[in-house]
Amino acid sequence: MRNLNSNCRSEEVIDINFLVAAHTDVGIKKNTNQDSLCIKTANTNLGKVVLAVICDGMGGLSKGELASATLVKAYSDWFKDSFPQLLYNGLSDDILKSEWENIAFTQNERIMRYGESQRVNLGTTLTVLLMAKNRYYVLNIGDSRAYEISDTIFQITKDQTVVAREIERGNMTPAQAKVDPGRNVLLQCVGASKIIEPDFFAGEVKENAVYMLCSDGFRHEITQKEIFTSFNADILTNEDIMKTKAIYLVELNKQRLEQDNISVALIRTF
Repeated sequence: MRNLNSNCRSEEVIDINFLVAAHTDVGIKKNTNQDSLCIKTANTNLGKVVLAVICDGMGGLSKGELASATLVKAYSDWFKDSFPQLLYNGLSDDILKSEWENIAFTQNERIMRYGESQRVNLGTTLTVLLMAKNRYYVLNIGDSRAYEISDTIFQITKDQTVVAREIERGNMTPAQAKVDPGRNVLLQCVGASKIIEPDFFAGEVKENAVYMLCSDGFRHEITQKEIFTSFNADILTNEDIMKTKAIYLVELNKQRLEQDNISVALIRTF
């Protein structure tokens, strides 16, 4: 755990604590794991903060693992190098959104240029979550997801997929979307789209809740009820249990013949 106290002015400490765990698996079919993830926590004068990132390198595209790892590193470096000063100056939704979008735009151009130089196609989804000063912030591109699990399970992000767009327009039902051949077709992703438009979400952090990030491979073959049963706060009382439950649901996906890489990150508040 990194200590950022020297970079933060003295204010009232926000008394939210976190337990964290994560697990990623190559799955039953692919030779490489194109998912990348990280969770970082830190102590500050303003309380504990946590950053979680999940990126799903595009299945079927060359070097998707490079694209996802590049993006995770970019946000991890931001948390280490730029976030302490941002926290010191006063964290705001607009400033954070701008900084995160600039990272995504910069890395989108960088990954695209690399792909052009190597004559390969590569891309990645992005879901990044920060908790600080009793608020959560999420930026999303693609169809990895962030959830809040408390009394119910709530999807914070919106999938940027063709089927999600058709559901929103009333042209398709969720049941139809689940079996549609194009259900995994993205509207945009980092590194493979000339123009990207990230979604940004913010809200109040709940105590005794679980915040989950996952790649799409984690959610195809299991139900929201199964996720809620394993990942509610009453069950996840320590990090060993969190890790065990994460592995259990990943293995359940594999038993049900999920074809993709599978990744999940968990933050339990108390």
